[in-house]
Amino acid sequence: MCICQRTTEAFVIVCLYVDDLLIMGSSHDTIMDTKRMLNRNFDMNDMGTADVILGTKISRTPDGIILSQSHYVEKVLKKFNALDSSPSKTPIDISVNLVAKKEEPVAQMEYSRIIGNLMYMTNCTRPDLVYPVNILSRFTSNPSYEHWKTLTRVLNYLKYTLEYGLYYSRYPAVVGFRI
Repeated sequence: MCICQRTTEAFVIVCLYVDDLLIMGSSHDTIMDTKRMLNRNFDMNDMGTADVILGTKISRTPDGIILSQSHYVEKVLKKFNALDSSPSKTPIDISVNLVAKKEEPVAQMEYSRIIGNLMYMTNCTRPDLVYPVNILSRFTSNPSYEHWKTLTRVLNYLKYTLEYGLYYSRYPAVVGFRI
């Protein structure tokens, strides 16, 4: 949940997830005032400047910030034994026509777990995975060898694009993709 408070002079955004808070604002004084107000009403610890939150790494540059999940991607690749595979420059071959199969599903639970991990990435920092994950998620109830082959290619693409993330520049307020 995010709450945004704006005045004519400044703004502050407070994001809350279970017991983690991320406080952002237009000025240091506004952020400090918000922290003092919260500290008066709740038992909390100030962990300093955020560098990782909810599996997303925050890197600061002079021109903005970069949000990436490279350590999460690496963990997923290792978890599903794809760390030693050959990297792929594209996530999906659009000439392959994936269709539902009537045969017995191939490793359905494992397929679904990988799709779930990929969906988390698309929601956080990897919009480049939306199309292939959308296509592949249609077959979670009955994946075939062809679906697995395509899913493996997505994992190989992750290896190639391990350091990709979202770049938020200061001015103008535009989101970009950073390599």
